[in-house]
Formats: sequence, structure tokens, C-alpha cells
Amino acid sequence: MFRVEARPSPSRAMMLGSPLLAACAMLLTSTLLFYLLGQAPVHAFYVYFIEPASTAYGIGELLLKATPLTLCGVGLAISFRANVFNIGADGQLTMGAIAAACVALYFQGTLGWWVLVLMLLSGMAAGMLWAAIPALLRTRFNTSEILVSLMLVYVAYLTLSYLVHGPLRDPNGFNFPQSPMFDQYAMLPLLVEGLRTNLAFPVALVVVACAWFFCSRTFAGYRMKVAGMAPAAATYAGFSDSANIWLSLLISGALAGLAGVGEVAGPIGQLQASVSPGYGFAAIIVAYVGRLQPVGVLLAALLMSLLYIGGESAQIELQLPSAITSLFQGLLLFYLLAADFFIHYRFKPKFAGLTS
Repeated sequence: MFRVEARPSPSRAMMLGSPLLAACAMLLTSTLLFYLLGQAPVHAFYVYFIEPASTAYGIGELLLKATPLTLCGVGLAISFRANVFNIGADGQLTMGAIAAACVALYFQGTLGWWVLVLMLLSGMAAGMLWAAIPALLRTRFNTSEILVSLMLVYVAYLTLSYLVHGPLRDPNGFNFPQSPMFDQYAMLPLLVEGLRTNLAFPVALVVVACAWFFCSRTFAGYRMKVAGMAPAAATYAGFSDSANIWLSLLISGALAGLAGVGEVAGPIGQLQASVSPGYGFAAIIVAYVGRLQPVGVLLAALLMSLLYIGGESAQIELQLPSAITSLFQGLLLFYLLAADFFIHYRFKPKFAGLTS
């Protein structure tokens, strides 16, 4: 028999290396899954993980999908560090996209770079407003921000569905649930001609740098870290729990809303019935794989982006189901949680005492 015992001092090297171990375990498992699905493992592995990033266009798509994952992931990492669990980033992304689309359509035909700036600001404000609801309910009524933020995701989805089927539907769109296309001045400029990667990716890099500075060089970041690691110590030191909740949720909401603007003003170019394929939920995995560190989140977002693009390639070339992407995402999180368990705990033999 064995018993679980907490390790006196978890290995910091293993904590930093566990995401790489989890990724390697996921890749090994994927080889076995490809074999069970009737695919040649080597060829399937190449199609899924190598081929999507083997061309300039593929790299552009990789960076394009990594952008919303990075923005949402950095915001969630900041929130999780403060022990505030915002699960509604996808709803905040959706509301940011709606706000930006409303600005773009209201100023349709107006020339000027300020339209795009107003879209960015309105999207961030909408994301913050949507995140302020669980913050208010948590600080005033002690409700669970996990449940409230999650339920608000579906409210945001239904709001989007109402708008694209009703007030914002394109009258010349053959009755499809979508808004009119945005003007050129309401679109993010492309970085390289022929690729879809746009200005949102450099913005995401700036966000990563600012988040690193905030978390490691500011008193507010230190206060949130203490609140997450030792709530009793934070209370004893006089740190405001309400301030941490509000700040973490507003930051994560603003970044998720910014990601929504990047989608509708970037590759989509209009408001559609589905703005996000689940970036806000995938960003939860990204945040934890990145060890709640901004630079780690960026690397994890690139890996998760590869899973998205590889899944699309596997559907086309290997005729595999679209659920394979979600399966690999789940495996990545499973192996990371398993690694974390063994980093913090160990099994020790449990000997029964001898009786006379």
C-alpha cells in the first residue's frame, strides 16, 4: 500500500520543465493515437505538427492564431496569479468583438485612422465591462467568479447571435447571419503582403512585455502574487482583496476584448455568428502551460496555435475528425496536471504495524 505525501520543497527546475515534458508526452501519445486511427504514424505526425509551419504562409497562420491565444492567456495568467479564476474570457472576447463591430459599422464610410483606434478602445472597454460583472458580484455578494464568468459566456454568445440575425445583419448578405464587411480604415494593417498576420501580433508582443514588467517590477503585481500564493499573509499585510479581484478581472477582460477586436478587424473583417473557435477556453490551458508567466504564455500560445492549424490539416489530408484538436489540447492539460502532481507530491510505502 502507498500513501500520498507532500514534498517538503518542490523542484523549481521541474516546475519550469514540466510544460516541455507534458508537450513531449502529448506528442508521443499522438503517435499511438494516429496508429489506432489507421494512419501511418510518421506521415500523420508530419502532416499535423511539421507541415503547417513549413511555409511562410503557414508561419503567418501560426502567428495569426497565436495572437488571440496570447492576449487571452496573458490576461488569464495575471488573474490566476491572484487566485481569481476568470473562466469567461471567451465571452469577454465576444463582447469586445461586438463593440468594435458596432463602432466600425456606425462610422461606415468615414475615413481616418482614428476609427480603428476607437474600435480598439471600445473593444477593451466592453471586455472590461463584461468582466466587471463577476468582479462586482464576487466583492459584494461573495459569489463564485468561476460560475458567473462562465455563464456570461453564453449570454455573450446569444447576444452575438441576436445581433447578426437582427439589427446588424447585412441586407445584401443573402440572409446569412453576418454583418456588412468593414471599411479599409476599420481593418488592422497586414504585416507582410500575401500573409494574413496583421498588426495584432506586434500588439500582443507589447502586451507580453508590459505584463512581464507589471508582474515582476510593480507593487500591484507583487501584491497580486502574494494574494495568490498566501492569502492569509496578504490579509495580514493589509493588501485589499477587493482591489486584487477588480484589477485582475478588469485586466483579463480588457485583453480578451482586445483579442476580439483583433479577430473582427483582422482575418474575419466583419461580425459573424461565431467569432471565436474557443480561444478563451483554450487560453486557460495556455496560461497553465505557460506557468502563469507572460513569456511562457507566448510560447504556449504558439504550441496551441500549432494544434489548431495541425487539426485543420489533419481534417483535409488525413480525413480525421475535428475533435482530434480538442483531444490533443486535453492531453496536454492532463499531462501537465499529472506532472504538477508528482512535482508537489510523492508516493511512499505504507507499512502496517505489527501486532502481537
